[in-house]
Amino acid sequence: MDMDVLARLPEALLPWYEENRRDLPWRLDREPYHVWLSEIMLQQTRVEAVKGYYVRFLETLPTIQDLSSAEDELLHKLWEGLGYYSRVRNLKKAAQVIMQQHGGVFPQRYEDVLALPGIGAYTAGAICSIAFDQRRAAVDGNVLRVVSRLLEDDTPIDLSSFKKEVQLALEEVHPEDAGRFTQALMELGATLCGPNWTPRCEACPCRAFCGGAIHGTAACFPVKSPKRQRRVEDRTVFILSCQGQYALQKREETGLLAGLWQFPNVAGKLETAQALEAVEKMGLVPVELHRQVERKHIFTHIQWQMRGLYLEVREATGPLCWMTAEQIEKKAALPTAFRQFWEEI
Repeated sequence: MDMDVLARLPEALLPWYEENRRDLPWRLDREPYHVWLSEIMLQQTRVEAVKGYYVRFLETLPTIQDLSSAEDELLHKLWEGLGYYSRVRNLKKAAQVIMQQHGGVFPQRYEDVLALPGIGAYTAGAICSIAFDQRRAAVDGNVLRVVSRLLEDDTPIDLSSFKKEVQLALEEVHPEDAGRFTQALMELGATLCGPNWTPRCEACPCRAFCGGAIHGTAACFPVKSPKRQRRVEDRTVFILSCQGQYALQKREETGLLAGLWQFPNVAGKLETAQALEAVEKMGLVPVELHRQVERKHIFTHIQWQMRGLYLEVREATGPLCWMTAEQIEKKAALPTAFRQFWEEI
């Protein structure tokens, strides 16, 4: 790895960052809890989508102690729509560890931060550098993209060995102002050198020493390993109503979408007669099929092809939880896979 090129990053990026950084709510301070929360929320989620969630979450749970004692239903509701709900469950677990093992004070040692539930090398590096100015690199897809273009490195960026190599190399060139440098690298990778569009090399502060900019090859990088094909699963979803109430049930406490609310559903795409029979097996009497829709939802490795049936039933009975629309909005966190059916009501 060309350390001479990487060593030029701080001098180029820090002034550029001061002039061009976006105004984001988690950049108002360097409180470790705030940095931690924002980094967890931003994992696999767009910045614009996170802004409102971040503000609402801290208004409701302003301290680590509040987070550690929050009810799971409240956490799921605050997280509703962000997806990857294991992130918020791990936030609570980590908050409880901080209360029990660190006296409620967010730890500063990198090893202690890395040991918290739900925190990997990237998040630990981000917290330790941004909150505590430690020379720890936070290497995510944005940073890997910048480095691969700078060095014209065709190593697949999804290889853990390459990620570790980049992390160690960047820590060698981290300046004393480590927090701003970390954020500057992230900002460059999220804006000028972002994904899925032609890099804006003409405006980049690194263009004078970036191999991709100099040779016109930036758009050829980064390189990724071939994607594993997603498994496709068919599901039939029942949106059951009775006198202004709707049927929900809790998912299992382990596995995909663990512990969240869902509309009753079964594997496979049932035809109308089969679907009505399935509802009867729930101990319900179908009265009217209002409509049927086809939807899909994509997880990381699975794609659900979903048939939704909006059915009115005679009585709100059976092994289900019946809620009004107001109750669902206030307390039932519906993951996006099922919320898309609710939003059509």
